[in-house]
Amino acid sequence: MDGIEKGKPMKACLMKGVIVFWATSCGFVWAEEPKVLAHFESNIRPVLIEHCYECHSIESGKAKGGLRLDDREAVLRGGDSGPALVPGKPEESLLLAAIRHSDPDLEMPPRKDRLSDAIINDFEQWIADGAVDPRESSNGKDGKTGDDFESRRQHWSFRPVVAPEVPQPKRTDWAYNDIDRFILANLEENGLEPSPDAEAGVLLRRLSFDLTGLPPSSVNRHPLSVNGLSTPPNTDHRSPITETIDSLLASPAYGQRWARHWLDVVRFAESNGKEANLIYPHAWRYRDYVIDAFGRDLPYDRFLTEQLAGDLLPAENDAERARLLIATGFLALGPKNLAEQNPAQFAADVADEQIDALSRAFLASSLACARCHDHKADPVTMTDYYALAGIFKSTDTRYGTWVDSENNRGGKLIRLPELPGQLIPNRSIPPAELEKLKSQLSQLEADEKAGREKGETMRREGVDMQSQFNDMLREALRILWTRGPIVGKLETVDEEGRALPLAMGVLEAGTKVDSPRYERGELAHPAEIVPRAVPAIFGIASEGGVPAEASGRLELAKWITDPEHPLTARVMVNRVWSHLFGAGLAETVDDFGRTGAAPSHPELLDHLAARFVAEGWSVKALIREIVSSRTYQQASTWREEAFLKDPDNRLLWRQSKRRLDAEAMRDAMLAASGELDPSPRPGSLVAELDVQSAAMIPFNQKIPEDLDGSTHRSIYLPVMRDQLPDVLRQFDFAEPSLVTGKRDSTNVPPQALYLMNSDFVRARAAALAKRVREVPEEARIGEAYQRCLHRAPDEEESRLVKAFLNAPLPDGTDRLNEEEKRWQDLCQTLLASADFRMID
Repeated sequence: MDGIEKGKPMKACLMKGVIVFWATSCGFVWAEEPKVLAHFESNIRPVLIEHCYECHSIESGKAKGGLRLDDREAVLRGGDSGPALVPGKPEESLLLAAIRHSDPDLEMPPRKDRLSDAIINDFEQWIADGAVDPRESSNGKDGKTGDDFESRRQHWSFRPVVAPEVPQPKRTDWAYNDIDRFILANLEENGLEPSPDAEAGVLLRRLSFDLTGLPPSSVNRHPLSVNGLSTPPNTDHRSPITETIDSLLASPAYGQRWARHWLDVVRFAESNGKEANLIYPHAWRYRDYVIDAFGRDLPYDRFLTEQLAGDLLPAENDAERARLLIATGFLALGPKNLAEQNPAQFAADVADEQIDALSRAFLASSLACARCHDHKADPVTMTDYYALAGIFKSTDTRYGTWVDSENNRGGKLIRLPELPGQLIPNRSIPPAELEKLKSQLSQLEADEKAGREKGETMRREGVDMQSQFNDMLREALRILWTRGPIVGKLETVDEEGRALPLAMGVLEAGTKVDSPRYERGELAHPAEIVPRAVPAIFGIASEGGVPAEASGRLELAKWITDPEHPLTARVMVNRVWSHLFGAGLAETVDDFGRTGAAPSHPELLDHLAARFVAEGWSVKALIREIVSSRTYQQASTWREEAFLKDPDNRLLWRQSKRRLDAEAMRDAMLAASGELDPSPRPGSLVAELDVQSAAMIPFNQKIPEDLDGSTHRSIYLPVMRDQLPDVLRQFDFAEPSLVTGKRDSTNVPPQALYLMNSDFVRARAAALAKRVREVPEEARIGEAYQRCLHRAPDEEESRLVKAFLNAPLPDGTDRLNEEEKRWQDLCQTLLASADFRMID
């Protein structure tokens, strides 16, 4: 089994599962449950505050029915009717029955309409996931926790980065660089030895997948060939490794690979999700911006600045201006409650999502947790939160959907400078159609004006408006829902109907505003006005107020990229390390707060963070340093004596066994079959759709059922929330509504069924079989193994394969067809094998 290490006691695996269940059901936040916690903070806590605290909290002074819902212990204890919920069992939870209104005696909220189906579904999912609840005590009316914020600032990740002295391990002949010295010194302290070096073929496959997401090329040989190392590397033998690393980092495939990691972090998607899952047909421009940024090694501090405030940066030419505007798409890509009718609530929720995304993505911190109260664990106050909220309420977010029956909140797009050869997937409108649309729009505006005048006349004459209400509402909705799509189309063309280059992103709002601090996060309870400002959390020079004429986004970007900021460099170094070793130095890559895990090698993390900043924030240089280390180049072989001392490999006595992610697996299949098109896919499938709602896509016969049908790299597959391509959905693709620095890696039966029955996999197996059969017969088995596994078959594998291929044919069988089928079955078996799915 891929998920259980050889020799690892089954009891230990089972015990860990029991501990996780017990911890979550008792309310503790397990370090590996960030998605469940984020679900509570985003979808459960705000509902409890808005609808339940009035009658069931210390703050209100009420506990109707003996029930309080303002802290974890009180919810589990319940009231007069018993426990309010049973973690993991929604149907046995009274709280869920109450909000469903399924029992007249338990209806909550009482004497009010039932909460929406979406909210009820959120609560059902929360309870099913174990009802994780971090609340330790109820909140005071001012949102203060009463905790000592100064002591919180002494948490390891909030202290300044200080470059430590590099240790000098006892063994002097092993380390290639300073990374190895830190690792080896720690191993020696714990009585452990590093593992032998990986074999050349294994290392080449590892480097190729880690740096480019593709298998080693069978055509363009890398300097490190599979026969390049026959002895442990020394100075002479390391030259091919160094050359291979450099060639991979220079490949266009590197930018595509590492851009996909970043798109997970910034919750990239091409549709809105939620109740109104409308498509984002221009999101692909941000995807291409990220690929370009990683490919040319844009300094990381500049990369972050462009995404927060690219529209405010100077540009040398129109191409640079377009690139900077597209970069701000990061702030526009998030899911939005497009059904919200209150503009102020919508603006507050958009700002909250932006604060949450940037703080989790760039700082691995949850600043948005201070919306309703001071942060429960970290040194972030409600004042800090609403100072940031003012910055984003002073920002014009352009996401580009129009009003219709699903969408109450239409949004514009950013017009880009026109450039030679620019791709514009939205179509031009012929003159006759353009005039027709303008005429229809004028008629709708006239109808709307006439309706208002009619209503005013009826009011003056004392006519019973209630009797006409249904007809008036029907007419108003007809105008609203007919006008929305017309306005949406007209905004994509100029006055002559020529298609415009457009992008999602943000601009400065015309009016700059400071936000009130809202008690309990509710717009109905505003308190004092909080001036826009960069949070004063760490005592560095870039903190403080912002100019009155500016939103504050540029000042916020300067704070986040301040070399003295304790989080930014540490977080990115840890993210990179996690992708190359399977786990970060700090395991909770998206949580560097006090609820996250401490790093296994804090001095090494600070050493790399300090170098990262000192060497110009170069991500490529950071990756090169890590993969050039002997620590990275170790074999992944299991060793019992080391496992017993360090079963989770936190001391890095070997390289970890890792499974290919969904994209690398799909791309490797296309590469093995010789069908991979490595060129960038222009635009996106989503940009070519002629509908706004993602729900309509299954009815389009031109679109493959599995949303694939392409031989381009997987980064160019459509990523729509709640509607992913099959291969991404089956193999643990990151949830595109959440910041995800580390994906799950599962081994479950549906994956095996996909590999057995998918049309995509079967087509790749057929193409691979055809290629293999083009080589001389005696070389075919070896060719199949090299294309799939990048090694020769061993003696036992060769014997079994030959026995399968040469088995007697049943009477009456078409020999040629049967041989072809057997080769296809063999190739599909290799593509579905554990060896294919594992990096090494």
